Amino acid sequence: MNSRSIDCLCIGIVVADHVCDPVHHMPKPGELVTTDSLRLTIGGCAANAAVDLARLGLQVSIAGIVGKDIFGRFAQEFLEEAGVDCEHLQESPTLQTSGTLIINVQNEDRRFFHAIGANAEFTTDRTPASLLAKCRVLNLGGYCLSNQPSSDSVAKCFAAAQDAGTTTVLDVVIPDDEEYWSRIEPVLPLTDVFMPNSDEAQMITGLVDPLDQAQFFRDAGAKNVVITCGGDGAILQNDNVRMKAGVYKVDFVDGTGSGDAFLAGYIYGLLAQEPPEQCLRMGTALGASCVRRTGATTGVFNAGELREFVESHSLAIEQI
Repeated sequence: MNSRSIDCLCIGIVVADHVCDPVHHMPKPGELVTTDSLRLTIGGCAANAAVDLARLGLQVSIAGIVGKDIFGRFAQEFLEEAGVDCEHLQESPTLQTSGTLIINVQNEDRRFFHAIGANAEFTTDRTPASLLAKCRVLNLGGYCLSNQPSSDSVAKCFAAAQDAGTTTVLDVVIPDDEEYWSRIEPVLPLTDVFMPNSDEAQMITGLVDPLDQAQFFRDAGAKNVVITCGGDGAILQNDNVRMKAGVYKVDFVDGTGSGDAFLAGYIYGLLAQEPPEQCLRMGTALGASCVRRTGATTGVFNAGELREFVESHSLAIEQI
């Protein structure tokens, strides 16, 4: 292996998703509602991003933890078949593999039932400095979903990565309306790209306007802040630019994994040394490709499809 043999190391949550095709309505107590398909598929921010990046032709490794059960075996097999290196995927002897039940109702946002499971044991302390030095980008996915990893361990991990010349990307999952700023604030000065969605950013900061949210995180030390805003597009802010991107119009089936696909597309542009506007286009396009099919990674473009889509479809981007 050469010194930069891994394009992206994805660390964080790995989940077995159980997802249904859209149903007409939520069942009443005791009612049975049919769906065209129920799927067992990969989920979790780190795993989704890793699969998407591998589909784009990048060299990707994952570090996380699953249970010693059938769902853990499924998750590892799915990742390996997708081309993700699982050498650093660990196995908990006591906790089950994390799982999410995802219910899609036509014309409504998804509903989630989640069991944290083995992800509660994941810590960045187990990520060796030698591994960090081999990757071009380090992406931590699903931070704050459980008590581990701690802010101290993440800060140490990100500091070691930056010392090795590795770009750090932080993605959070905010499960409820509690106080998370004390966990996020110490990590932001060591974060090259911070990528929450606007709902998460509001829960963290108390601010409603995504532009105010981005400025808040920039003031805390994040080098680049990208806030995804669902159907309202995305905001990007750094030392040099402040811009807003729109969305690509596609047929919507299931939004599961769209944020992770956006992140993967943005990282793909970053690794290709594209300018910020093109990174936004690639992130937005890959996120759009995701929502066309049921499941977090099922419909995501490969590299050729992504570039063709971006070249043939315009995206409104304005300087603010």
